Amino acid sequence: MTRSLAKHETVDDYLATVPQDARATLLKLRKIIQATVPDATEGISYQIPTFKYKGPLVAFAAFPNHCSFYVMSPAVMEMYKDELKSYDIAKGTIRFPVNKPLPAALVKKLVKARIKENAKTK
Repeated sequence: MTRSLAKHETVDDYLATVPQDARATLLKLRKIIQATVPDATEGISYQIPTFKYKGPLVAFAAFPNHCSFYVMSPAVMEMYKDELKSYDIAKGTIRFPVNKPLPAALVKKLVKARIKENAKTK
């Protein structure tokens, strides 16, 4: 994957630099997030698309061999560990193949859990 090292101003700028197959996967993820939390704001943080709702909520990115969904919460990752066991996960991140997007239902659950978590801290 060849992405520019230039700083991205918007999510659309970021997506324009991503190969078509990864872009399609991330666009689906973006639509699920937007539908789940329409009041969230999106922008670029740490050079990746990030959604905020009462604080940082979730983010996503494309890499040469996978896409990542950043849940940004070890507690939420633990809460859904059984549903995540077939994925390559880290403390607050889910890595998945470009050609196997995360199921919409799982993304919605994770985003809703993050919304509840953010609401408790604000």
